[in-house]
Amino acid sequence: GLQAGDIILEVDGVSVEGMSLYEAISLIRGPADTTVVLTIFREGEEEPRDVSVVRARIEIELVESERLEGDIGLVSLSEFSRGASNKVKQAIQDLEARGPLKGLIFDLRNNPGGLLDEAVFVASQFIADGVITIEREKNGTEQVFEALPDGVATDVPLVVLINTGSASASEIVAGAIQENGRGTLIGVQSFGKGTVQIPYTLSDGSELRVTIAEWLTPKGRQINREGITPDIVVKRSTEDIKAGRDPQLDRAVEYLQDAQRQ
Repeated sequence: GLQAGDIILEVDGVSVEGMSLYEAISLIRGPADTTVVLTIFREGEEEPRDVSVVRARIEIELVESERLEGDIGLVSLSEFSRGASNKVKQAIQDLEARGPLKGLIFDLRNNPGGLLDEAVFVASQFIADGVITIEREKNGTEQVFEALPDGVATDVPLVVLINTGSASASEIVAGAIQENGRGTLIGVQSFGKGTVQIPYTLSDGSELRVTIAEWLTPKGRQINREGITPDIVVKRSTEDIKAGRDPQLDRAVEYLQDAQRQ
């Protein structure tokens, strides 16, 4: 019942006002199979509401894939952690082992990002040649990251799904695919996180994060606070999610099927 944008006010009746993120998390976490009650405020509603959540150990699959009707592959990546590129590559190869793909959908929705080198490796699975991203430092110095060889899906018709939860490394990959003319982006505007930060631990145990550079698209467009605009805008409402509908995925399948008929 929780939604993006919900604000947690209390945990089991204890106000989290003034707490740090980690203090609040320590209240929410607990033994598996026990229940925690979150009091949340949701924009558009007059009063806070209580939501009961049963605690459990959640194992998130880094990469999920399936073969859709019409020889279309679907690969979803949850984050750009270490090993993400190898798992994306293997997922594509496993799909193709069951027959040539006529289209591929790469789902980056709600992917918060991760490691830059993994973003470059993942993008290189789809882009045979070209710039992936540009890292610009405060003094104007730029480092250009180009596609690496031996990508496994550089020719198959491609659609990338993005939404407001697609951030950082997700936006690097989506922007590279879009500006290299490699695929079509479907969904809604991405988050807009395109900075490089270094953390420093201070003497009192607190942490300071210093922004030292920014990431740009291959054509030099700023990602930070701007995000990536999809080629085809398709929204997915709360009602769609509750009903199990996915108009963004449906539009991606339709787009690739139309391309096959042309």
